[in-house]
Amino acid sequence: MEKLIITAAITGAELNKKLCPVLPTTPEEQGLASHESVEAGASIIHLHVRDDQGNPSQKLEHFQRSVDAIKKACKKTPVIQFSTGGAVGEAMEKRIASLALKPEMASFNLGTMNFGEEIFVNTFEDMRRLAEAFKKHQVVPEFEIYDAGHIDNLKKLIKEGWVQAPYHCQFVLGVPGAMSGDISGLIYLVEHLPKDSTWGVAGIGRFELPLAIHAMLMGGNVRVGLEDNIYYEKGKLASSNAQLISRIARIAKELGRDIASPEEARKQLNLP
Repeated sequence: MEKLIITAAITGAELNKKLCPVLPTTPEEQGLASHESVEAGASIIHLHVRDDQGNPSQKLEHFQRSVDAIKKACKKTPVIQFSTGGAVGEAMEKRIASLALKPEMASFNLGTMNFGEEIFVNTFEDMRRLAEAFKKHQVVPEFEIYDAGHIDNLKKLIKEGWVQAPYHCQFVLGVPGAMSGDISGLIYLVEHLPKDSTWGVAGIGRFELPLAIHAMLMGGNVRVGLEDNIYYEKGKLASSNAQLISRIARIAKELGRDIASPEEARKQLNLP
């Protein structure tokens, strides 16, 4: 098996400090969280950013100041992966705008879905606009798959020529309204990936740890962090992103999976 790529989803767009007091929302907090996450074993930082009031933002200046803080704080610069999902309901032109900063990677959502009590809209027109922007700015997409039909949507975009191999896919499982975090679902998704794909899994809430362990055994990669799960164990809040990552790194070593450094992750994902 290749070395394990650990992605740290450090902030997200749905949480606030009332629910999670240790959530990093300022550039300085995100820089420190990224440093701690990389030292714990992460090689990718999945990045949502906030404005000065702590609200989700897709503005270029907010992404830029967080990127600067992360690069300043980290001895080994991680792959910084922007979110183009933003907060649910964000206009597509705002979601696309951050790609102008030319991050190494960014997320690419593959379908409209129920997202808790809301609807996360990603039409085929939206996806084609995203594909054009990724190509224009030469950013590598990570395809976010929340449901089984999203793989079919990816294959449709491949057939139409909008995206090209290799494909890195992230299964985000356990979101209320989308595919469950049952292991049988993970196996189905892996079996139906297009050729020339690498993959990882992000389990939401209580699904985080069991899905991570199965992904490690199956040769996949793992995403963890406060965006996806704020608990270390039932009833006990996590103390930091690094605490969640350290556990994954420790289990991976017990299972015989070495941890990829940021540079090794870049090679495995064919980043330019």
